[in-house]
Amino acid sequence: MSPPDRIVEFVAAVREAFADGSLVRLKCGGYHGDDAELKSAEARKVAIKAGERLSFVFRYKTRDITKNLTIGETIAFLEQGLASEWRSARLETTGFDLQFERQGDKLRLKRSEVAGRDKPEAGHDRAKNRPITDVSAVWLQALGITGKDGQVRNDAQDKFRQINKMVEIFAPLIQGLHAENPTIVDMGAGKGYLDFALYDHLQAQGRSAEIIGVELRPALVSAGNALAQKSGFAGLRFESGSILDYDASGADAVIALHACDTATDDAIYQGIKAGAGLIAVAPCCHKQIRRQMSSGGSDERLDFLLRHGTFMEKQAEMVTDGLRALLLEAHGYRTKVFEFVSDAHTPKNNLIVAQKGKAASRQAVLDRIAAVKAMFGVEKHYLEGLLGL
Repeated sequence: MSPPDRIVEFVAAVREAFADGSLVRLKCGGYHGDDAELKSAEARKVAIKAGERLSFVFRYKTRDITKNLTIGETIAFLEQGLASEWRSARLETTGFDLQFERQGDKLRLKRSEVAGRDKPEAGHDRAKNRPITDVSAVWLQALGITGKDGQVRNDAQDKFRQINKMVEIFAPLIQGLHAENPTIVDMGAGKGYLDFALYDHLQAQGRSAEIIGVELRPALVSAGNALAQKSGFAGLRFESGSILDYDASGADAVIALHACDTATDDAIYQGIKAGAGLIAVAPCCHKQIRRQMSSGGSDERLDFLLRHGTFMEKQAEMVTDGLRALLLEAHGYRTKVFEFVSDAHTPKNNLIVAQKGKAASRQAVLDRIAAVKAMFGVEKHYLEGLLGL
């Protein structure tokens, strides 16, 4: 079978599975086309007023976009994409899986028979497994997530998805604190999206918590407190103050989402000083370390990377957050860094999670920090100064 025939066979299988209702899922991966932000695409069959469609979710680095395509549009998408843009595709049906792979000019198809897989329902409004189930909540409308009809607004879908993802991440972390009524301090809370969502979810689960949103802007503090009272969230409040000046004593968890540049370090410092069992931050902007790295003191073997501005920016982000994780480990925390689903307003979607517990040897970590700083020409991380190192 010639390479083009493999694409034809894959497309024909998709068409047939769509027609007979056996299509469970269609997924395309390994994208390397013109859109640098696109990562993958996944589709399932849905039934809408206009007829049966394949509902595609195009996953980008900072957002997801859903498009409903006819079978004709899907076929055109696959014929073009599999020839040049997608390195792999997988069709899952009730009777078999068909895997497409493209490596250079070589195209492969592998079919695997399956048994016992249920026929999918084509309902478009399939219930989503999300922590926030009551979209009629007062706070959702007040914060612009839902409209007067009680439904999530089209222009707020990404924000709603991000809020759900953050609650999905934070709820088990809070539960892991083993505190009966944990105190959670959100540094730089803004409008308090996460605070309202997390409190709502914990309350729905029958769990109590005290959540304090620290915010510098008095208008947001007043609005947040008024909305918390209107929502009946007695354990949620907002307080005025800067991150560094706030007294976080007694906090079980300190979190900060998108605190800019060294404000993230202020939040980490407050968490360490308070002895919080959990510190979680989503950094935003990485100027302090980048300025030092740009001075030219890094290992000359890194010049092939750091002489390019875009690589310098990415390296500065990784070095900054890598040192943050190490400094947390030096103070008795176990750390992990991973990506979470970000909203459409920022590409900064890394989350540093630190949990107090058994960590590596302090001296070994400090030696590692010194080696990293020497390698990248970093004189001092701002967080080191706060911690007195």
